[in-house]
Amino acid sequence: MKKIVSVLVGVSLAMLVAGSAPAAALEQAILAGGCFWCMEAPFDKLPGVVSVTAGYTGGHKRNPTYKEVSAGGTGHAEAVQVVYDPSKISYAALLAVFWRNIDPTVTDRQFCDVGHQYRAAIFYKGEEQRAAALQSKAALEKSRPFREPVVTEITPATEFYPAEEYHQHYYKKNPLRYSYYRSGCGRDKRLKELWGNAAGR
Repeated sequence: MKKIVSVLVGVSLAMLVAGSAPAAALEQAILAGGCFWCMEAPFDKLPGVVSVTAGYTGGHKRNPTYKEVSAGGTGHAEAVQVVYDPSKISYAALLAVFWRNIDPTVTDRQFCDVGHQYRAAIFYKGEEQRAAALQSKAALEKSRPFREPVVTEITPATEFYPAEEYHQHYYKKNPLRYSYYRSGCGRDKRLKELWGNAAGR
């Protein structure tokens, strides 16, 4: 009987320890590629991505609104915050998706959206992300899939402010309006010109 009790206690302790083991630490990537509606979908579908949030970053005003950011007076860029499991997807893999969903050859604009608030940027968190971002940009410049230079900025991350709820996953909530906007803005046409069959969507 004592032996059975001892075994049961051992199993219970093992289960307790296993239950208290910490989950894999999640990490964040903050990326700007013009209209944040169009930057959620490419990351949402990736295995290892836990969540994608549309928002604002890189500016000087606390708690900015969409109206303020879109007017261009806050210094913020429309961006997405990608929370991911690094044991399932790497930061480098996220950057590869990022590049193929933007036009890296223009400053302060993306497709039909013009202004500093629509700049393309990688907002790195820590030295490891900074090194990966610089390496990915250098690899892109070396491969030269297009003639123009790569001007996308790589800059330290600052506070990220989630956008208003109606902006979150807009492509799911309003698929027809989203599709019309994306087409009308010339996004897919330009991505195809830049990246060919590797263009993001």
